[in-house]
Amino acid sequence: MNNDQELKELVRQKYSEIALQNKETNASSCCGAGGCSTEVYNIMSDDYTNMEGYNADADLGLGCGLPTECAQMKEGDTVIDLGSGAGNDCFIARSVVGEKGRVIGIDFTEAMIDKARINVEKFGYNNVEFRQGDIEQMPVTANVADVIVSNCVLNLVPNKDGVFKEIYRVLKPGGHFSISDVVLVGDLPEKLKHVAEMYAGCISGAIQREEYLNLIHQNGFKNVTVQKQKPIIVPNDILSNHLSAEEIEAFKQSKVGIFSVTVYALKPEAACCEPGSGCC
Repeated sequence: MNNDQELKELVRQKYSEIALQNKETNASSCCGAGGCSTEVYNIMSDDYTNMEGYNADADLGLGCGLPTECAQMKEGDTVIDLGSGAGNDCFIARSVVGEKGRVIGIDFTEAMIDKARINVEKFGYNNVEFRQGDIEQMPVTANVADVIVSNCVLNLVPNKDGVFKEIYRVLKPGGHFSISDVVLVGDLPEKLKHVAEMYAGCISGAIQREEYLNLIHQNGFKNVTVQKQKPIIVPNDILSNHLSAEEIEAFKQSKVGIFSVTVYALKPEAACCEPGSGCC
């Protein structure tokens, strides 16, 4: 992969395929990269099935957390879901914000948007909509969202700093986000970093945990809090597609960590412009 655009096109292609796969195939892999593990049913995603608003048709098993559970939404809020897929988090958010609220899902994969729109028509929700677009340039005006959520998506985006700038722009002053994502502690083996399928499967697109949190601080957010964290254990039968037995053992002994984190942060009430612009 030579540039950001090529990486984004790879993710678009992979997630167009994933939109046509069943949940079992997606959940038994690295964020849907392929049904490649017999060791476990589920590597990353958490169980949504007991959450109000859950509908199996919208759950592709692609997440790495439960951001809507942690998002502190309330009735009447406007909520935006980044990388909304088939609409799972949007429909759960809608059950919280109610008829007075509004939910917007953004996804840049046409097949996912089509799937989500079929679901919203089936459920008959008139305050949930799906927009095709790049989350680095959201098709949303500034200062519109009370809450932004996202589940295992920012790790797929090469320009994460650009996404946090867009989140800041789109949130209302006093608004906040709750985002589940994949981060690293230590360096992955080079063979994993440069494998296309692993990139589309979230892991080699991840950045260091401290770098991730620093990006949030640098973009002007306050009260940055890791709400949840869990280790992600990649099974040997996935690692063996890319590493030798000796390399797998060295990787496991290296104490390199792959984690799912759910991070909360607030846009300050006094915010009136882009961080660092000097206009306030």
